[in-house]
Amino acid sequence: MKPTSPLQNDTSADATPFINLLGVKVSALNLDAAVGKVRDAIRTGLRGYICICGAHGLVDSQSDEGLRAVFNGAFLVTPDGMPLVWELRRRGYPEAGRVYGPDLMLALFEKGHRAFLYGATPATLLRLERRLGREFPQTQIVGSYAPPFRPLTRGEELDVARCINKAEPDIVWVGLGAPKQERWMAEMRDRLDASMLIGVGAAFDFHAGNTQQAPAWVQNAGLEWAFRLGMEPRRLWRRYLRVVPGYLALLAMQRTGLRRYPEPVTGPAGQAVLQYPRGRT
Repeated sequence: MKPTSPLQNDTSADATPFINLLGVKVSALNLDAAVGKVRDAIRTGLRGYICICGAHGLVDSQSDEGLRAVFNGAFLVTPDGMPLVWELRRRGYPEAGRVYGPDLMLALFEKGHRAFLYGATPATLLRLERRLGREFPQTQIVGSYAPPFRPLTRGEELDVARCINKAEPDIVWVGLGAPKQERWMAEMRDRLDASMLIGVGAAFDFHAGNTQQAPAWVQNAGLEWAFRLGMEPRRLWRRYLRVVPGYLALLAMQRTGLRRYPEPVTGPAGQAVLQYPRGRT
């Protein structure tokens, strides 16, 4: 698909351009356009969920068809990482920009929508609510919940849905980490009345002051992975040893045609459908 209008002016859900990047429908937009789409969805009563996707998610989706379907069923799959932005620009979307979860969270808190925080720990949520409440008094935080570090029972899921729906948020911010938060949003979407569920991963820890963010110049250079690896080498070295070369190899195969990916298309029921290019066997 080719862009038909400036990204910041494109706020209708069905007009969101995207590219097929390793079989995932990555939205061609920037932060301003993403904020506009969320606000328009809230205004019109549209319901959906937003995945903030980087190279890690794309690589994981290659061996997990369920995760790929979750991505492709989303309202938006925003480019969280410069490698995705560079590929969007290479394919004809020069205005595409990084839509980083922590930045999207702050940008929407500036707009004053009712918010519910789901994830992290009670202590982190307390610090997060204090900071966001102090800096964004125009946004009402209508509730929060720190789930246990185990799968919820069926009864607990129903209780959580009732709790969130009773609070009547416009946006449910989900900070469970990937891919747990993406699966949770897809699973809970039909049970929740909020317009948008947005998975923002480590944004809760960043904004609560638990974890240091990479400097802007590091993020813009596409080196945030190296910064985070330096901060937590023992936890992250295996992940990045797999993700960084894996993404580059898969992208090279897609560009050269050595590997072909089905075109992700959202069906009428909101489910992701995979359409293979002609000639695929």
